[in-house]
This record gives sequence, C-alpha cells and structure tokens, in this order.
Amino acid sequence: MKNKLFLLFIGLLISAGAFAQQGFPFDNEIRAFKHQDSISFPQKNGILFIGSSSIRKWTDLEQRYAGKPIIRRGVGGCELWQIADYYTPYILFPYQPRKIFIYAGENDIAAGKSAQDVLTAFTKLWEMIHEKLPKAEVYFMSIKPSPVRAKYYDVVYAANDLVKNYLKDKPHSHYVDLVPSTYKPGTTQPDSSLFNNDYLHLNSKGYDKWQKVLNPLVK
Repeated sequence: MKNKLFLLFIGLLISAGAFAQQGFPFDNEIRAFKHQDSISFPQKNGILFIGSSSIRKWTDLEQRYAGKPIIRRGVGGCELWQIADYYTPYILFPYQPRKIFIYAGENDIAAGKSAQDVLTAFTKLWEMIHEKLPKAEVYFMSIKPSPVRAKYYDVVYAANDLVKNYLKDKPHSHYVDLVPSTYKPGTTQPDSSLFNNDYLHLNSKGYDKWQKVLNPLVK
C-alpha cells in the first residue's frame, strides 16, 4: 500500500512539472503543498478549505479550529475555474475530505468574467466533487464585496445568487452567506475596518466575523 501511495505521489509530481512547463497557474504553490504533503500527509475525512488568497491568507485558521482536522489549501490569486481545471488532482481529491469549504470567484469577476461564468465554473467543480466524493459535504462560501472592488458588486451579488439557487436541490451541498457578516452595522455596505490596507483581504477582525458564521458548520 505504501509503495502504491509513493508511486501515486511521484506521478502527481511529474504531472505538476509537465503542467508547469505549459504555464500551470501558481505551480510553485502547488509544488509547495505537495512537498508539505510528502512530509506529513493529511488524514482522510478531514475538513478542507480550498480557494484563493482569502483562504491562503487565513493563516491562523488551523489554530482557530484547534483539534479539528483542518486542511488549508489557498492558492494565490486563483480563479474558480482554475480550481476545477487544474488543482483538484493535487490539493482536493487526494485528501478525501468529508467537508469541503470553497472560497473562490472573486478573482474571476475582477478579471472580467460574468456571474454566469462563475456559476459555470462552480457547476463543473461541484459535478467533479459529487462524482468522486459523493458523500462529501460541499460548502460554497459566498463571494465577499471587497471595498477596493466596489465596481463589481452587482456581479458579485448576482454570482452569489446563481450559486445559491443552483445548490438548493443538490445533495450534501450548502450555500454559506458570509456577506452580511462583513457589513457595517445597520447598512448593506462592507465595513472597511474588517479589511487590510489593500481593502481586498480580510484582517483578523474580518476573519472573526467569518468564523462566527462558520462555527456551526466546522464540526
């Protein structure tokens, strides 16, 4: 069994190298995760957080949920479609998680993609997960309205609504509405004090707000 796992790992590394030569996005980060896995591979049935830099920069996520089998795999400024098209064989399916929290789509919109494009990418990812891990619970973490990207708010909200409606009749699937948690009290505008100086990424207080919503789900 150990030999099979070793051969699988070598195969993944070779594939990752081949992709890198073809412009595999954020290949350095994927290689770093695989190196980390080679030292200490996460246990099966863990709780996977996967997505873009809002996951990558949540550096105390594991400490916030100490004692929980958290696997954090945030990839730079990746887009949702890239998770489906590139990353699932490397930092999703090998872990065989029982819960998968996904935060992505914000960078897709900033790159000019439509709300429908976000839904299309998520649909592909959901179908892949449902086929390979049919018992896994899938949680789509709603795309946040970042102050620096105010011109995209309409697309952000439209994308969130499309994904929410898509998941309504899907088994083991959940839409997690994090948007209100980042609003200024009594308003429907994001609270800039919850963001870093770039007004794009959450600070510790912002992650506190997210955690409060996620606490009942991360168990």
